[in-house]
Amino acid sequence: MHLHIRFILTLISILFTVHCFAQDIPSQNLDSITISSTRIDIPFKENSRTITVITSADIKNSAAVNIADLLQQVAGVDIRRRGTGGSQADLYIRGGGFDQTLLLIDGIKMDDAQTGHHTMNAALPLDVIERIEIIKGPAARIFGQNAFTGAINIVTKNNSNDTVSANLETGSFGQLNASVTLGGELQNSSHIVHAGKVTSEGYRNNSDYDNSNYFLKSIFNKNKQPIELIATYFERNFGAENFYTTNPTFNEYEETQNSLVAFTTTFKSAKLKIQPRIYWKRNQDMFLLRRDDPGFFRNFHISDKIGVEANASYTSKAGVTGFGVDMSKIYLRSNNLGMRNRFMTNIFVEHQFKLANNKLDITPGIALTYFSDFKFHAFPGLDVGFQISNNLRAYGNMGYTYRIPTYTDLFYSDPATAGNPDLEPEEAFAQEVGLKYFTSKFSASVAFFNRDATNLIDYIRPNVSQGIFTATNITEVNTKGLEFDASYNFIIRGFTQTLAFGYAFLDDNILDQNEDLSRYALNTLKHQFNARFSTQLFKNVRQNMVYKYVERTTGQTYNVWDASIVMRLKQMEFNITASNIFNAEYIETGFVPMPPSNVLFGMRYSFN
Repeated sequence: MHLHIRFILTLISILFTVHCFAQDIPSQNLDSITISSTRIDIPFKENSRTITVITSADIKNSAAVNIADLLQQVAGVDIRRRGTGGSQADLYIRGGGFDQTLLLIDGIKMDDAQTGHHTMNAALPLDVIERIEIIKGPAARIFGQNAFTGAINIVTKNNSNDTVSANLETGSFGQLNASVTLGGELQNSSHIVHAGKVTSEGYRNNSDYDNSNYFLKSIFNKNKQPIELIATYFERNFGAENFYTTNPTFNEYEETQNSLVAFTTTFKSAKLKIQPRIYWKRNQDMFLLRRDDPGFFRNFHISDKIGVEANASYTSKAGVTGFGVDMSKIYLRSNNLGMRNRFMTNIFVEHQFKLANNKLDITPGIALTYFSDFKFHAFPGLDVGFQISNNLRAYGNMGYTYRIPTYTDLFYSDPATAGNPDLEPEEAFAQEVGLKYFTSKFSASVAFFNRDATNLIDYIRPNVSQGIFTATNITEVNTKGLEFDASYNFIIRGFTQTLAFGYAFLDDNILDQNEDLSRYALNTLKHQFNARFSTQLFKNVRQNMVYKYVERTTGQTYNVWDASIVMRLKQMEFNITASNIFNAEYIETGFVPMPPSNVLFGMRYSFN
């Protein structure tokens, strides 16, 4: 651990030295970003948590074709994919499970009561994303349930600018991707519409997919009291060979549909801001153990979440007070899990004090929760930050966080797995300290964190040779680690070049408790290093190179290189994206080997 700390500090000192001799370049977009996923509006440079923002420019220079590929480039975030196209991927932050990370779209919670496997079913196409806010660490007092190790908020585009954009891509494995995005401004409303299709024959047996995505964002009554509508629908049909089993006689198959409808408005005065919202989220999942024999084994689940919430902030001489309430009702219909329903209420209160000529900020807060099947819980937290200089900030935070069991944890049953209706909620106390440095040319951050968890839920069997995996609350688990991110911008031939990289180290003691008996706890990231070099040497051509190194707690290591080149000619844009260009052999989760080297050719036409 001390070697890693010395490595990070040495790297920071070298980059600071290089920074001192760099040319001036235009200020980054981060300077003007306000984190939108919190009740208290805080500029990005002034927040007291570990927050990573992926801007629309970062997305263009990422060599990623979907959000699962994009998030893999963030240190401390672990996206475990099963194949290409983003059909099935699980989301992890700082060693937590896929049920312990909350996904939001414009602040709307997209958690699924059936299972966290469906989290990424709600992920949006890159064409409609303005930025992504990644909040690491305990976030229960801000977001409530499921933000156990962090949260990711996808912020969608607002500015449509009367544009039309059409995209067509084709490449290895019979991949064919097509999409259209329309934007329009009317007298008293604005609209963004997106429709896309992503298909492939697959890179191995039974790995084909046929995915559709639709997105609508409208703002009505713009001249008086704007009302925002978001509607999404995503359908994914894919072969799931060995996604969950190793039996060679099975031919697994899965279909999912995910949809969202939400209405939001904002009332503002000089001191008070109130943002009410009503939403409906739905997920449907059908799984066949044998694709051509539905009667052999079939799971079918439909979950609905209907919610209403209001978040507010009030500014006074004593500081800014944030408060909110979130109420929702969940309905589940399943041939395996039964007919279930749950009522949830969350109440949030926090207050930001500013002292020492506004250099010191202290923000205590608490979340009070009620679940009809798990009763009352309270989760306090505290954020502290100190602005050492205009560009350098020290911060720390601590808080309690939690997750109630999913219906899969509680009630699922098959010949190899059993749920447990007597499970207790997971709880943890987490702490973090860090430093951030930002200028237009160079930015860097380092964070050290610790998490002491109790009642974590894992699937354990009595012994290696017999018994089925049963959902169980395991004993105390300690997780600690560090993260480092840096980005350096410099000028060559009048064009901005960017070198960005991140490193994450994580250590926990979960393997000491049940190394041979656990189903999900064996594949945590131990070391993770990501680097991206985005260059432009000519006016209309930009190249991007992405490198990812991973060492997991099981000892598995792999290196993956991706690259892209984008050429723009007036309203036309041509791109080539190469993934796994050195043909690394590796598995991110389960039993599914990731695809070999592959290429995607694309063309985009845009006009106003």
